[in-house]
Amino acid sequence: MLDEREVSSFVAGTTEYFAVAAGQPASVGSPYLVTEGVPDISEYTGVITVSGRRQGVVYFTAPRGMLVVMLMKMQESNVAHENLCDLVGEVANTIAGNVRRDFGREFGISPPSVVTDGKGVTLPGGHHPIVIPINWRSHTAKVVVCLK
Repeated sequence: MLDEREVSSFVAGTTEYFAVAAGQPASVGSPYLVTEGVPDISEYTGVITVSGRRQGVVYFTAPRGMLVVMLMKMQESNVAHENLCDLVGEVANTIAGNVRRDFGREFGISPPSVVTDGKGVTLPGGHHPIVIPINWRSHTAKVVVCLK
């Protein structure tokens, strides 16, 4: 389970992404622990597998509408499915990369994979995920962290 300092690292990595890449800061809700079931995912989810000293997954999940607005804010007019997939993967990868600065080189991160079929993400057994709610403009997304 993550301690408060580690959760703060994910919060900071997320807010940094939105301030820099999306050109507008995001507000972060109170992180919470999911003790039963798995967190809901949105239409697009970028998944990073973590290896090394910590193992598990980190993912960013967002609705299509949010990703479309993000692309437009980044001066990208092509909002095709492929670009939305690229963006959600980039967000997950950048957040994990930002966190890696705090966790060190032993926090190995995979290239992002993208889930768009709504079937969910496989979480490591025996560990509860922490959800970090993200509010950006009028949209809501989540960063989900499940590490052992």
